[in-house]
Amino acid sequence: MTEIEKKKMSTGKKITLTIVAAIVLVAAYFALNFYKVYFSPNVTENQKYLYIKTGSNYDQLIAEMKQKDILKSVSSFTAAAEKMNLAANLKPGRYRLQKGMTNRTLVNLIKAGNQDPIKLKFQNIRKKENFAAYLASNLEADSLSFINVIDSTDLITKYGFNQDNIYTMFIPNTYEMYWNVSPVDFFERMHKEYEKFWTAERKQKAASLNLTPAQVYILASIVDAEALYDKEMPVIAGLYLNRLNKGILLQADPTVIFANNDFTVKRVTGKLLQVQSLYNTYKYAGLPPGPIMMPSINAIDAVLNREQNNYIYMCAKEDFSGYHNFAETKEQHEINAKKYREALNKKNIFR
Repeated sequence: MTEIEKKKMSTGKKITLTIVAAIVLVAAYFALNFYKVYFSPNVTENQKYLYIKTGSNYDQLIAEMKQKDILKSVSSFTAAAEKMNLAANLKPGRYRLQKGMTNRTLVNLIKAGNQDPIKLKFQNIRKKENFAAYLASNLEADSLSFINVIDSTDLITKYGFNQDNIYTMFIPNTYEMYWNVSPVDFFERMHKEYEKFWTAERKQKAASLNLTPAQVYILASIVDAEALYDKEMPVIAGLYLNRLNKGILLQADPTVIFANNDFTVKRVTGKLLQVQSLYNTYKYAGLPPGPIMMPSINAIDAVLNREQNNYIYMCAKEDFSGYHNFAETKEQHEINAKKYREALNKKNIFR
């Protein structure tokens, strides 16, 4: 082989090697870029959840992610999102973020609508407004939207409730649901839970007391407000049922406090007792028109399984233990009440 031929072959090899090297470099560039766009860890630990509001669009999502500093590289995410057609498949919700999550994983999470559900735990909430505020603090809709649904005449009458007793439909418990559940869907879900709770057995027990489920709930709200300890609930429930059955005014202090809308009161006396309200059981016979709080399930079941006793009167114990002295006669009750009044006076508690 001549020198010229050798030089030509050498030059050809160099050109081939150069082309191969260029191809490898280009392939490596695209492979690295592909990896960065789809498989490189890109989610920071700055936020635990990504919230996508109902009706929001792709641009708003990107703006939100920038503002919350959710991504290490916004450009790589937008590249992946555009290739994976996220804008046309954006689903609102609450999505759990994990440090190091890839763009591909996050986009697929949102496209599939794989939300992390919220656990709502509620009981002992006094009023519908407080309940709506609690829901708004945990779910997407605002409190006014929830109030409008809870007070919706169409929904209330559909299920046989009224403006006063609709609150009895909400059974206190822990529920899982999505952050962006609509107020109407929330209402419907709560009615299903109400139907589950009021089993044939519970309904039969209520009927044996000559009470409707709503009335059981209302009485349970009073029992729960009176009882600091669950083990006293059946005793208190039995006492109030005795008064109801005998046509005696309930004279339950928590109803007066509710009627006055002053929950700082520790001693119900004088002017407080004169409030003109159907919730004032010192003035009006029977149960109030609605519950004075959202009772616990224990309180509801305490009414359904009340202790059969002959008590007509109760008074907080003078040792401030939270327990009560119970009495069958007015004379015994006066002795108990005197002890408690003297204990209050000693502590300078006059309201």
